Amino acid sequence: MTERRKREVILAESAGFCFGVQKAVETVYREAEESKDTVYSYGAIIHNEEVVRDLTEKGVVVFEDEDAAAKVRALPEEAGTIILRSHGVGPEVYRLCEEKKLRIVDTACPFVNKIHRIVQTENRKGRRVLIVGDPKHPEVEGIRAWGRADTAVIRDEEEFLALQIPKDVPLSVVAQTTFRLPKFKMLVDKIRELGYDIACFNTICNATQERQAEAKKIASEVDAMIVIGGKNSSNTRKLVEICSAVCPHTFYVRTASELDPELLAPFQRIGITAGASTPKHIIEEVQAIVRAEF
Repeated sequence: MTERRKREVILAESAGFCFGVQKAVETVYREAEESKDTVYSYGAIIHNEEVVRDLTEKGVVVFEDEDAAAKVRALPEEAGTIILRSHGVGPEVYRLCEEKKLRIVDTACPFVNKIHRIVQTENRKGRRVLIVGDPKHPEVEGIRAWGRADTAVIRDEEEFLALQIPKDVPLSVVAQTTFRLPKFKMLVDKIRELGYDIACFNTICNATQERQAEAKKIASEVDAMIVIGGKNSSNTRKLVEICSAVCPHTFYVRTASELDPELLAPFQRIGITAGASTPKHIIEEVQAIVRAEF
C-alpha cells in the first residue's frame, strides 16, 4: 500500500487584509449594523466580490463605479449615510454628497489621502503631476481628480513620450499604491535620463511592497502557487503577475470553490498568498483544501 504523504504548505504572512482595508471593512459593517438610515456605498468598498455581496445582503446599497455619481444625484436630500470607498474619491464627490446632505463616512486609505495632498501641493508649486498606474482604477481616478486638468496617467515610457511634454516643464511623479516598485523606479529613471526636472514620490504602500516581495520569494521556492483575490483587485493581479514569472504553476482563485484539488495533486510543496482585499475566512478555506492529505 502506498504511504500517504503530507503536503507542505507555505502561507504568506502578509496574505489578506491590509491596515486600510481592515479599517474600511470594519467601518462599513458597523454602519450596516448600527445605522438607522439607509446606508449607501459609493462604489464597491473594496475589490472583493464576496464582501460586496455580503454587505448587499445586510442592506447596504452599493452604487457601481460607472453610475455612482448619477445615483447619488438622484437621491433625495438627507437620504441616509454614504460610505466613501477605501480607494478614495475626488473633491467633486465630497461636494455632491454634501449638497445632498448625506451623512458622509469616509473610509479612504490614509496612504491614498497622502497622495491627494501631494498632488495638490505639487500643483501649487507650478509642477505638472504624472500618476504612474492604471488609468481606469478608481484609486487613480480619485487621485487625478485632485490635480489640474493637465494631470496625466502613464504606465510606461511609451505613454509618457506620447504626451510630448516640453523639457522645460517641471514634473512631479506619484504612483498608484499597488504599482510594482521596480517598474516604477525604472520608469522614473528613464524620464530623468531624458533631461526632465522631475520630483519623484514613491507612494507605493509599504504593505504592498512587502506583500509582493514575500509572494515572489515563496513562489520561487514551491512547486505551485495559489493567489487568492477578487478579479477586479489591482494588487491581486500584480501578485499573479509576480508569482507567474517565477512559478509556472500559479493558480488565481477568488474563493475556495474555484480551486480544483485535482490540479494540485502533482504538487508536494505549495505556496499561498492573497490580495489586500481578501477576507481571512476565504484564505482559511483555501488553506484547508490544500492541506488535505493526498
